[in-house]
Amino acid sequence: MSKMRAVQVSRVGGPLEVTEREISEPSFGFVRLKVEACGICHSDSLTKEGHWPGVQYPRVPGHEIAGSIDALGAGVAGWKVGQRVGVGWHGGHCGRCVSCRRGDFVTCQISPQIPGITFDGGYAEYVVVPETSLASIPGDLSAADAGPLMCAGITTFNSLRHSGANPGDTVAVLGIGGLGHLAVQFSAKMGFKTIAIARGNDKEPLARKLGAHHYIDSEANDPAAELLKLGGAKIILATATSGKAMSAVLGGLGIDGKLIVLGAAADSFNINPLFLIGGRRAIAGWPSGTSIDSQDTLAFAALTGVRAMIEEYPLERASEAYERMMSGKARFRVVLRINK
Repeated sequence: MSKMRAVQVSRVGGPLEVTEREISEPSFGFVRLKVEACGICHSDSLTKEGHWPGVQYPRVPGHEIAGSIDALGAGVAGWKVGQRVGVGWHGGHCGRCVSCRRGDFVTCQISPQIPGITFDGGYAEYVVVPETSLASIPGDLSAADAGPLMCAGITTFNSLRHSGANPGDTVAVLGIGGLGHLAVQFSAKMGFKTIAIARGNDKEPLARKLGAHHYIDSEANDPAAELLKLGGAKIILATATSGKAMSAVLGGLGIDGKLIVLGAAADSFNINPLFLIGGRRAIAGWPSGTSIDSQDTLAFAALTGVRAMIEEYPLERASEAYERMMSGKARFRVVLRINK
């Protein structure tokens, strides 16, 4: 049987190791992809550090996958060999449990399917995935560009399009990092009055380049007060992983405003119930989305020119690339190039 290169974690907290594996055949309802690129996401640490219960090791991480279909399992319909596809966090759900009936596919209680967690992911030359995980990649979007859109992209795009904001409404993006730099682009392309909030005036040129209409330096100014001067925000999209930073912008919500939390902050933040009640304000969270949401994200990005800023590494340097991402020094997404 043919062999492939893959990068795996053999135990909780273990290193990322380049190894050789047999290329698996897809079973019923599955397809095999030839991986061209795979983004490295902070969520990959759930596998590497053992923060997700029940992960079976060794495990190949990676859920920002872009490539082409190499083989079809029995029962797969609507896809063909050679078709360019992406695979994101949502690999499929059972459709029967309580979570699925409520539309909460991320926490499916019977058979959640998550690349790089419940089955091997995209840090490999080939990967076998469920048919339900596939999203078509537009022809004018490269694999390296598509990869990060399968997680960071869909999370920001999907949360914005379901936020309740209308074109012309004010949307503030807190943080200009791996999520935030995409959120600013999507917000501007969707027709929202886009305000970027970050620490330091050195980030303003980038924010403007990404499409922000206004920039607020949270080190030099009170971001909530500055938002109110601009009329108050309909939506604040919090991509920064800081409860303190989220607390600082809450007061900038307008009437019927909503803070949407995307950044998984370790610290909490305080909320004045009267502030929420008096202004009909709300706080919500948002995960990524299903495979059709991923496909919509890719199509919108291809149409409007939204692209992630990426740093590329070859597969054999996956450990170095992962540490670069975890250090917070990457600008802004790290992508493994495979089967170039």
